[in-house]
Amino acid sequence: MEIWHNPKCSKSRAAREALEHTGREVRERRYLEDVPTAAEIESVLDKLGLEPWDITRIDDPLAKELKLRDAERDRTLWVETLATHPSLIQRPIVITDDGRAYVARDPETVQEALS
Repeated sequence: MEIWHNPKCSKSRAAREALEHTGREVRERRYLEDVPTAAEIESVLDKLGLEPWDITRIDDPLAKELKLRDAERDRTLWVETLATHPSLIQRPIVITDDGRAYVARDPETVQEALS
């Protein structure tokens, strides 16, 4: 199991702690330092069944500066934006060993990832 983790984020820390308490091996990816490529973001989006704008922190000051709320919904451009500015990616993202992925911002979603 892998978690795209930002240790400064309380929701990310809570999800990581919950995953670790299960005794499962959890690979932590500090995605602000180990930035995912556009291809990796595409892969996670496919596993999530979402579009890049669905996992974008749209109210983040940087997103406002980039005017993402009104930006054209072009998947390629949005993926490139997330790859260039990983701080805009919602966190945490949990990727299970069987290929499922979740934006695990609440305990219920963390539990779903574990089931």
